[in-house]
Amino acid sequence: MTIATGVTRDDVAGMAELLAELVRIPSIGGSAAEAQIQDRLATWLRAEGLEVDHWPIPLNQVTAETDFPGMEVARTRAWGLVGRLPGTGGGPSLMLNCHVDVVPAGDPSAWSDDPFSGRINGDLLYGRGACDMKGGLVASLFAMRALRRRRLRGDVLIACVPGEEDGGMGTYALLKRGWRADACVIPEPTGLDVVPANAGSLTFRLRIRGRAAHAARRYDGVSAIEKFLPLFAALRALERRRNTSVDTLMERWDLPYAIEIGTVHAGDWSSTVPGDLIAEGRIGVALGEPEQAARRALEQTVANVCASDEWLRRHPVEVEWWGGRFASGRLPPADGDLLNRLTEAHAAVTGATPAVWGAPYGSDLRLLTGLGRIPTVQYGPGDIARMHTPDECVALSEVATTTRTLIALAQSHCRGWN
Repeated sequence: MTIATGVTRDDVAGMAELLAELVRIPSIGGSAAEAQIQDRLATWLRAEGLEVDHWPIPLNQVTAETDFPGMEVARTRAWGLVGRLPGTGGGPSLMLNCHVDVVPAGDPSAWSDDPFSGRINGDLLYGRGACDMKGGLVASLFAMRALRRRRLRGDVLIACVPGEEDGGMGTYALLKRGWRADACVIPEPTGLDVVPANAGSLTFRLRIRGRAAHAARRYDGVSAIEKFLPLFAALRALERRRNTSVDTLMERWDLPYAIEIGTVHAGDWSSTVPGDLIAEGRIGVALGEPEQAARRALEQTVANVCASDEWLRRHPVEVEWWGGRFASGRLPPADGDLLNRLTEAHAAVTGATPAVWGAPYGSDLRLLTGLGRIPTVQYGPGDIARMHTPDECVALSEVATTTRTLIALAQSHCRGWN
């Protein structure tokens, strides 16, 4: 395959500058900056001469849909954004799907610098969202810039979506608006490997009711914390069972389908037996596993613990499913053309063949392949071990490589230059 990547030294410098600027916009899900970054990107896309669809997402309408994938943060407004580079005709279309929202930075003291600094040290650019996934977003933007210089036969779209981190609201709204393509790449951090599948995850809440009493008379009460301990052990045992045999795409991971309790809140006074406990967590959904099957597995485990305890038999643990619903997702084997073309594009740019594996976390891939019926893979800059961590960073060299690979893929998939 002949490659004309169209990325200059000035482009590489411009990538670093734009990425730093976007990292400095603290686009945490549900915040005003989640809309602010969409405004900035819409301005950039228009300046590059792309057709732009920048619309207010009708939140009341989309969240009321029966297949809405859930949302974990409050939003009063959200904006969708698509830039379109029309082809000259006769070629398949390609979408680059990039989420603009980031998770909170956490404790600022755990960072070496301002969590939204955009600081550059050598080849690394630091800040919340640099890796997940503004590095991939900038790679896609500069791929669009290069592709505009020499038009393809097929359309190329860049979708900038909010709400990916807490359920996928932005991509869901994008599909409901009618946007489609013949293939899609999500430039999530994969370390420049190719990811055609994702595990899913479901968020749950457990409520354990004990009986409050003065701590000096604790035998008069029932500690909700004490009743939680065997339940936690049972969930760990369930996790082990669910990870004994996994799909070959997931074998690189020690724990592809994790179950974790993320928050526990109990009691209201240091010298009182805690009468109530609320625990929130997530359960991984295996490749090809229906969401309902994962729910049943956890609910049955809770029921078994309750059946073995006299107090819990009379006061059973309540299970609530809330927040984002990430089904597992996978590129169908029949859609292997995209996987092959992306692998060839990466090899042509780098001289190396990328690894192919499945990711242990949820993403918008399942919405695009499922609801949208769009063949989709993930490929992008950044180490997933740096996602959602203090001192999150991305290698600028990987951002540039991603740009070149996306250009080469578009050239191949959209049937070459005109």
